[in-house]
Amino acid sequence: MKKYDYLIVGSGLFGAVCAHELTKRGKKCLVIEKRAHIGGNIYTENVEGINVHRYGAHIFHTSDRAIWEYVNQFAEFNNYINCPVARYHEECYNLPFNMNTFTKLWPDVFTPAEAEARIAEERGASYVEEPKNLEEQAINLVGKTIYEKLVKGYTEKQWGKKCTELPAFIIRRLPVRFTFDNNYFNDRYQGIPIGGYTQMIEKMLSGIEVRLECDFFAHKCEFLDEADKIIYTGAIDRYFEYCYGPLEYRSVRFETEVLDMPNYQGNAVVNYTAAEVPFTRIIEHKHFEFGTQPKTVISREYSSAWKVGDEPYYPVNDQKNSDLYAKYRALAEKETNVFFGGRLGQYKYYDMDDVILSAFEALKTMD
Repeated sequence: MKKYDYLIVGSGLFGAVCAHELTKRGKKCLVIEKRAHIGGNIYTENVEGINVHRYGAHIFHTSDRAIWEYVNQFAEFNNYINCPVARYHEECYNLPFNMNTFTKLWPDVFTPAEAEARIAEERGASYVEEPKNLEEQAINLVGKTIYEKLVKGYTEKQWGKKCTELPAFIIRRLPVRFTFDNNYFNDRYQGIPIGGYTQMIEKMLSGIEVRLECDFFAHKCEFLDEADKIIYTGAIDRYFEYCYGPLEYRSVRFETEVLDMPNYQGNAVVNYTAAEVPFTRIIEHKHFEFGTQPKTVISREYSSAWKVGDEPYYPVNDQKNSDLYAKYRALAEKETNVFFGGRLGQYKYYDMDDVILSAFEALKTMD
């Protein structure tokens, strides 16, 4: 008889939800984590009394009341609303694109009808019935001025490719509103856990054995002997030893510093959209929790190419990689006692509520 019912590889949100729910069913779980901390990419650490999002900003948002009630079992959420700002040279604009953006861009535009007319004029002869790339899609949505100032440089830095080489769907999730509403998300529920995400994951994993700095692949045979089933949340191509070649990801490098001032930029998120600025955005962490500390902590984010051994952040879901993932998915389906989940295990960009939903779906197939 094996020692554990489930070995869970990775202590991020997908793994933590599965571990918590399976333990409630009476299953014995072991969670292993290659990093020195739990929480995966939503890990937060306390610096100068400020909860710093070490791997980039994570704002919880959902319209699903059941999901909202679920996470509120483990944390009390504040009322943070995501209202990022875009900086282009010496100009600042509200995001998402809304009437505040339009009236600042075009001083003679005051009404929604005038804004719609100006965008239609800016599309002009560039309008494409069926956009084939991100540039065409963006110009269809917002016209040339907004595309060139607020989309093009930022997007090409983020993805490391020309907008004409990127699929159109990437920009479709960007909101465009003809109201004076700076709330980035349309979701009914939104906030940040008071005290940070790490405390939330700690509560999910309460009473469950967790081993940190533990590499699954360094001791794979031993782990397979210890557990009946595996929930794997790492990169699916890594699990199969890149037998079809590596999938493509984007990585992110962070430069974080403590500043001896109470307020650096006045907002949690400021995107830098000019191509010549090397970083994509600056996060000022204290503003996620309305901090009043005498110091502040900022992180500059640099999007970078990924290679095997780097930390993968964003799957590149173009046709080539989707076809390659399908091959790995076919292999995964043949693994009778292994469940693949999360952003890396399913090679899919997930918001946090989607991660929880996908975990719930996976749990339906587990006994």
